[in-house]
Amino acid sequence: MSAVEKMTPAEARLARVTLPEGMGPQRRAALDRLVAMGLPGRRDEYWRWTNPTDLIAPEPVPAAPFADDEPALFDDVERLKIVFRDGVFDAEASDDLALSGIEISRLSEAGDVNWASSLYGTLETAGQTPVERPFAALNTASAEDGLLIRVTGKIETPVNLIYIHESESSDAILHHVVKLEEGAEITVLENGPAGARANIVMEVDVAKTARFHHIRVQGRDHERRMLTGIFARINEGALFKSFTLSSNGALTRNECVLDIVGDDANAHVAGAALGDGKSQPFHHDDTIFITHGAERGESRQVFKKVLKNGAQGIFQGKILVKPGAQKTDGYQISQALLLDEDSQFLAKPELEIYADDVQCSHGSTTGAIDETALFYLRSRGIPTEEATALLVLSFLADAIEEIEQERFRDEIVIRLEGWLARHRG
Repeated sequence: MSAVEKMTPAEARLARVTLPEGMGPQRRAALDRLVAMGLPGRRDEYWRWTNPTDLIAPEPVPAAPFADDEPALFDDVERLKIVFRDGVFDAEASDDLALSGIEISRLSEAGDVNWASSLYGTLETAGQTPVERPFAALNTASAEDGLLIRVTGKIETPVNLIYIHESESSDAILHHVVKLEEGAEITVLENGPAGARANIVMEVDVAKTARFHHIRVQGRDHERRMLTGIFARINEGALFKSFTLSSNGALTRNECVLDIVGDDANAHVAGAALGDGKSQPFHHDDTIFITHGAERGESRQVFKKVLKNGAQGIFQGKILVKPGAQKTDGYQISQALLLDEDSQFLAKPELEIYADDVQCSHGSTTGAIDETALFYLRSRGIPTEEATALLVLSFLADAIEEIEQERFRDEIVIRLEGWLARHRG
């Protein structure tokens, strides 16, 4: 038996890591971290409910692209479109990257010395403590492309990252760096499944009084496997807001690590997930870690999942309040609506507080459709399936309200209504 045949899947995956050109020191440091920590297994505390086998495998599990007959997402919005096809930048399908008040370049074209070299991998490295996140280190080491975005003004035109999946064996690894200078503002839209397997990391540095808005819709591919990581640093008086809509997908894990380092800063992260395991498996995992390291910080975690036909949802969320982070206001809620007895929701909410003048709370609930409310709607002549859809939308409303811009909230609701119409019964 050869040495290669004796390797475990994790060892084989690590052995195949190559370091692309550019950001050389950062990539080598990330690879060193990855080798030291190793890839995760089911015994790891934060992976006990999500099996990482398909993410560790040297080759992705083949996944057929989904034929989506819906209109293109955000199509009615004036936006800067940047397209990645199976993890590769598509220049012909993308708009010109030039936009007033913003600098956009590609990671694949960046050298070792530029504004992003001091930030690339920095927030990901900080996010490895106290919980190791090996797939993020793998991404930093091996991502061949991504965007470097520096925002100097208030950008009214959203930047839309569009991920297209065409190849059944694509393994998309993208790394984005976003730096907002003092007082700057931007909205970043992400949509699409990216590949048969995808590992996408975004590092966001939000300077004093800057505002970052992020809305992500992860595509309708049933067989895709996706891992994402957002690592953000929020400075004094700044705002960070992120919302994710997930529907379908054999395996999705979204990690978000936010560090509030300035006084009077706000960090909101929310998500809505809809899963139907009737024809394909559905497993969706949100893992969130928010650290309060300054005074009068506010954080919100609002996550809702609607599950049916054996779908599985996971939520792991933590609020850490450091000594001296007085007047912290931290709120966390995770809820699941189970539309049958075969689905499952597992939650691990955590608070760790080292300051005495704070207001922090967490809650997690799992339940079925409110029969009283359903009976009321039916008594008013609304058919059962339509009444159920109304109650589901009402259940998801708190998460959707975290989207600040009304035009995007409306489009998300339309997509939810479409999914519910297709999955009735």
